[in-house]
Amino acid sequence: MKNPAKSIRIGTMVSATKGMAAKRIAEIADLGFESFEPFFWQTTNGQDLAELGKRCREAIGDRDITISTIGMFGNPLEETDIDLETLQGWKACIDNAHHFGATCVAGFTGRIRNRPLTDSLARYRKVWRELAARAADKGVKIAFENCAMDGNWATGDWNIAHNPDAWELMFNETPDDHIGLEWEPCHQMVYLIDPLPQIRKWAPRIFHVHGKDATIRWDVIREHGIFGKEQFVFMRTPGFGDSNWTDIISELRLAGWAGSIDIEGWHDPVYRDALEMTGQVHALNYLKNCRGGDFVELSA
Repeated sequence: MKNPAKSIRIGTMVSATKGMAAKRIAEIADLGFESFEPFFWQTTNGQDLAELGKRCREAIGDRDITISTIGMFGNPLEETDIDLETLQGWKACIDNAHHFGATCVAGFTGRIRNRPLTDSLARYRKVWRELAARAADKGVKIAFENCAMDGNWATGDWNIAHNPDAWELMFNETPDDHIGLEWEPCHQMVYLIDPLPQIRKWAPRIFHVHGKDATIRWDVIREHGIFGKEQFVFMRTPGFGDSNWTDIISELRLAGWAGSIDIEGWHDPVYRDALEMTGQVHALNYLKNCRGGDFVELSA
């Protein structure tokens, strides 16, 4: 019998920008990951995505591993050369997601740089209504990561999808059912937003989840505030941060959610560089335990 625990899979992200995604998948596929999210930063670098998708699937082979989502991160709302490459990258990822076996493309909305968030809505509407129609034709979902990239309501460079108030505005502009979120608790915690209640409200719009957490140093906040010289929050790999992922996964299951939680590494202040994969494998096993890894069927 199929393991129902695996309706939520635990995997990791794999950089695809420099053409090494398939090689990296082959290197780490036997560590226990159940899914991968190949992702691009600002550009696909002219790669043949159909061929890359084929190579990624060949690297997986007959293992029980999926690719549900591919990522395209950058600013597709602005019009510098690299921003236009990001926009073209979104189009290429939407058109070629099926070659990876993916049904979702994730990334940032983009943003009109150094302007209040609401100044981006007109451009957001124009770009994303066109991309939403393209994705609908391909049977692809679009998921916006809830990452501020150090921006806020008043100013920013990359993304407007970092705040629940912004989500309301965005989904009013693009009400399509296949436009949603790539959600994680970390990006809410760094702005002192309680992430758990968001699942209950926004689960129908959550298409993909990143495995990333945060540690909030409340003693620093009480002494120095959030604008002082002392860092009050650290992004963490799951299992090292403040979140109880058993609660997160339980809330996702209660909402009927199924999909992949792909670990987003490279941010933890301790488990990075030489300890990167040590931290990721710990997170993998931690999240599997939070999910419930072994299906037990009682005989009649």
